[in-house]
Amino acid sequence: MSDAHSQTSPGEAGPIHTSLKVPLLVLLAFALLHLLAASALGLIAAIQLHTPGFFAGCEYVTFGRVYPAAINELAYGWGVNAGLAVALWLTARLARGTVPQGGLLVVAIVFWNLGVKLGVLGILAGDSTTFAWLEMPRYVGPFLLIAYTLIAAWVVAVQCRGVARWLYASQWYVLASLFWFPWLWSAAQLMLVFAPVRGTVQAVVAAWFAHNFLSLWFASLGLALVYYFLPKVLGRPIRGYYLSSMAFWLFAIFTTWAGAARLAGAPVPAWTQTAGRAANFMLLVPLAIFAVNFFGTLRAGGLRALRHSIVLRFMAVAAVVFTLWMLRGVVGALPGLTELTGLTWFNTAGDYAVVYGMFSMAAFGAVYYLAPRLLRRAWPSAILIKAHFWFATTGLVLGVVALSCGGIFVQGIGLANAKVPMAEINTGMVFWLHLATFAGILLTLGHLAFFVNFFKLVLCPRHRSAAAAAPVPAVLLRPSPELQAPAR
Repeated sequence: MSDAHSQTSPGEAGPIHTSLKVPLLVLLAFALLHLLAASALGLIAAIQLHTPGFFAGCEYVTFGRVYPAAINELAYGWGVNAGLAVALWLTARLARGTVPQGGLLVVAIVFWNLGVKLGVLGILAGDSTTFAWLEMPRYVGPFLLIAYTLIAAWVVAVQCRGVARWLYASQWYVLASLFWFPWLWSAAQLMLVFAPVRGTVQAVVAAWFAHNFLSLWFASLGLALVYYFLPKVLGRPIRGYYLSSMAFWLFAIFTTWAGAARLAGAPVPAWTQTAGRAANFMLLVPLAIFAVNFFGTLRAGGLRALRHSIVLRFMAVAAVVFTLWMLRGVVGALPGLTELTGLTWFNTAGDYAVVYGMFSMAAFGAVYYLAPRLLRRAWPSAILIKAHFWFATTGLVLGVVALSCGGIFVQGIGLANAKVPMAEINTGMVFWLHLATFAGILLTLGHLAFFVNFFKLVLCPRHRSAAAAAPVPAVLLRPSPELQAPAR
């Protein structure tokens, strides 16, 4: 089977893009609005960590409310909307299928976003739960599950309507993530919110949900994008592609157990913690395959290509962050180190690394590729694109480094020493928290640049270019054929 079978001809792309246009634009518009809201709420929470008096007179934006509201805006507002957008686009492109009844799909998308906004407002009003990444009030849980199921069903319908005979690695991760999210969400809602399990089982379920939500949803969609865009932009097949099916299954199997390593030191059975640590070490096998697939392809395509493609830059950052995040999970599962970092910002830095560094960076790159092809317009400003990349990358690195270093060297070591007073630990964290706040400012500036550029692209017809079907700034993107090898 030739690699050319993964290509979509211009004649096929026309009807596909026509059916995708409105649902994708609605998903991306909602995603960007939520991203800006998450940025604003996150900045307020970051400032309150080192300046407790900031907004202290308003109960609705105290740290205990604004912080979970920020992460839920980021995860369910930006993350799920952007994830469903790229999942729909990838499925339509690779399966060569059109979107049926796009108007009904838009209605489901609007209902999802109404549910997310209602949930965030509920958190700010004080109705949140106590479980990380699951803080939305119980009354929005069924609402969100129904809306998500409808949207995911449309993506599956596109796959079924497609004419392509083969499934590619990108489609494995997309279709699996579409199933994994409702499974994780419904199980966690049932066992933690509607019919709460008792005792320490709650901690086990909460750790299972948090880890797998980040890994099986965000990381999986990020992997789908990297597998798709690396060969497409570089014009070369994935290096060692025949190993990718093994990586998929090993990642899916061992990731579901790896979250138990978060429970080190908790009052849970010892075998649970041991199983989590063992699963993290077993993830070294798929990680080695991912490294061959991604970095082998980048090296074969020439690292100079990074200078010419903004899409490739975002995908390269996502691949590097994913690799470091996986290694961090292995190292963090070592006996002694987990107990040292368990109650610190170190774990939070790891969560942000996968949500923002892996998934979001890959999603940014995907939007920069698909939006001008969808609208047949060039991006209005190459300067804003570059500004977004550098603000996002710099903010990501600074934020993760600040929370990781502060978490280990100040909080972890300080809490492990009974002679160190808590006030001294808090004082030592001030510098790192200021650095994290500065990182948040950089991220917000990048998001504003992305927001302005996207809405100018959508709303300003003077940027239309009828000369080409997929016009983009030549200095930022060098088009090349899709050369992903098919699964056999």
